[in-house]
Amino acid sequence: HTLVEFIYDVLEDPVEIIDNNRELKGFENIEEDIKLVGYFKSHKSEHFEAFADAAEEFHPHVKFFATFNPKVAKSLELKLNEVDFYEPFMDDPKVIPGKPYSEKELVKFIEDNDRPTLRKLQPHNLYEIWADDIGGEHIVAFAEEADIDGFEFLQILKHVAEDNTENPNLSIVWIDPDDFPLLVPHWEKTFGIDLSHPQIGVIEADDADSVWMDMDDGEDLPSVDDLEDWLEDVLSGDIDPEDEDEDDDDDDDDD
Repeated sequence: HTLVEFIYDVLEDPVEIIDNNRELKGFENIEEDIKLVGYFKSHKSEHFEAFADAAEEFHPHVKFFATFNPKVAKSLELKLNEVDFYEPFMDDPKVIPGKPYSEKELVKFIEDNDRPTLRKLQPHNLYEIWADDIGGEHIVAFAEEADIDGFEFLQILKHVAEDNTENPNLSIVWIDPDDFPLLVPHWEKTFGIDLSHPQIGVIEADDADSVWMDMDDGEDLPSVDDLEDWLEDVLSGDIDPEDEDEDDDDDDDDD
């Protein structure tokens, strides 16, 4: 997002209304952001008002949608006054429990669930995401969506995220190098990787030490199981950028 787009986003209504199939398609096509959708009787419903008030707290980083149309609600499998919460890149939502909700309950649910399992780094959320490390580390995947290998790797990442969406310690930051052309040389040099292939690694948030999964220069994309095993080793601390540091000290003389 450029600043101008961001300003437009902020000026837009915090809740977008879905009233027909075309608008429903538009809703379904949004996959990079957290989104919520609720079904209410009308604009005048107090439950819709609570939803709209919650939307103002998170706008424009979280997308809020509502429908007053029973047909649309049926397609979304929503009951009256119910709100569904979608993580980025997930087809199946979580139903927020305990409808109808107060604004406070909605805000609390979103705050408790606002670290998606897979999230895309974008210019407008860069600082927010980078500040939200887990134990001082980030798991980062580089994949170019427009590239065949990148696209395939992204599908593997989505699959892993779906399988592990309940794990609060797992959050993968996806970066599409196409979105940050000026940073690619810097990243390649800092992390010692080639971004013409998909990559996944763990980066220390403060000093950028990193360790990367071995994928044979993209010749050999990992299976879902391989990737899950690697991530388990990362989460258990068996794979740690701190350890890599000690091994690398001898190699630096040749550069």
